Amino acid sequence: MPANRVLIIVQNLPVPLDRRVWLECNALAAQGYTVSVICPKGPGDRSYELLDGIAIYKYRPSPAARGVFGFAVEFTWCWILTALLSVRVHHQRGFDVIQACNPPDTYWLLAWLWRARGVRFVFDQHDLNPELFLSRFGKPTSPAARVEFRGLLWLERMTYRIADRVISTNGSYKAVAERRGHRDPATVTVVRSGPDTRVMRPVYPDPAIRGDADALLCYLGIMGPQDGVETMLDLMEELVHKRGRVGLHAVLLGFGDCLEDLKTRCTELNLDQNVRFTGRVGPAEIAQYLSAADIGIGPDQKTPLNDVSTMNKTMEYMAYALPSVSVELLETRVSAGEAGIFVPSGDISAFADAVEALLDDPARRVELGLAARRRVSEHLDWRPQASAYVAVFDDLLDSPPDATRYAAWPFTSSGMDLPAGRRYVTLDDEAELARFIRERCELPVPAAESIRATRDTD
Repeated sequence: MPANRVLIIVQNLPVPLDRRVWLECNALAAQGYTVSVICPKGPGDRSYELLDGIAIYKYRPSPAARGVFGFAVEFTWCWILTALLSVRVHHQRGFDVIQACNPPDTYWLLAWLWRARGVRFVFDQHDLNPELFLSRFGKPTSPAARVEFRGLLWLERMTYRIADRVISTNGSYKAVAERRGHRDPATVTVVRSGPDTRVMRPVYPDPAIRGDADALLCYLGIMGPQDGVETMLDLMEELVHKRGRVGLHAVLLGFGDCLEDLKTRCTELNLDQNVRFTGRVGPAEIAQYLSAADIGIGPDQKTPLNDVSTMNKTMEYMAYALPSVSVELLETRVSAGEAGIFVPSGDISAFADAVEALLDDPARRVELGLAARRRVSEHLDWRPQASAYVAVFDDLLDSPPDATRYAAWPFTSSGMDLPAGRRYVTLDDEAELARFIRERCELPVPAAESIRATRDTD
């Protein structure tokens, strides 16, 4: 096993809450890499923890940013604390490569400073910040806005220039790196944010999650200005108050800058009896809710950023055999393929029509749920993505895998054990999986025993 060491820097989410980064950490660790992470603290987090052999160093996040000055303060705060922690990591564990995950595009400078010590730099591009600006504020017209937009382009350009390798989350991002970043295609690798379908799989959920709901819709993800979560509330208003589906419930899993505003709007729309906000949730809660729901919702509206970004929620719905209805976006269609239903951006009536049609057609939900699970496990699973991801570091450090490493995950199918305490749906029993997708519950014990006995005598 190699002694290669990687430091991963994340600013917008704590680890292991950032599921993509945590999958990356475990992929490297499984291949013998020494992995360290620097990220902000989440609520109740310690400043340091060693989790599955991965050292996580955390700093107190900056106050919430407002306006250009506020974001400048936030970026400076995080950059300085990350730089200080990088010295500590280098002293305690060392690192040969820094991987910076954006946003923001500011850590190229830290990587450039460490280059004098022989440290290489990998840019893991999670967002296109110029497109994020355009999506939130539109085309810049004022002098100040134009300066800010040009500054974002410059930061992105410098990140591309300093990086030894670029990791893109999809083909659209790779094209930007090659076109706008002038990167050699050989130095840009697509590593999609595919779920680990060995672990992300349907479970028999706690009946209390559905309660007395006739049907349950689910949203999973960050709740920021660009995420379109208010569309979920508009959809529920249309379905509950205008179309009379008073027994329909929705659960919104996640957090973000807009969470409190969304709660306020939910009350204003008289939807508190039908909509539940969970706040921050972990893998166990995600498994329960996505297994209990009837339809996953992708409300992200068509914007310059969203259209070319991979929505992790789409693939996570698919992992739980959950049919989904989403706004028509280029990369969302690439992810879901024929297993998703798509509606025009901004058309709440069409969105409601699609959801109603799916709620009223159990056979269609089963068809889409089975297709979604099959597609995500055969084409979008994290395992081949992990192989491509590790290969970036192997190539950069001239460290090809030997026989010992080839015998370890992700080159083999064996990996981490399934988390204990969950009742998993048997995936190779398509009849039971189809029944589960239709009913989203466990069979009563006598009925289950009767079915097993019948199969045993066939």
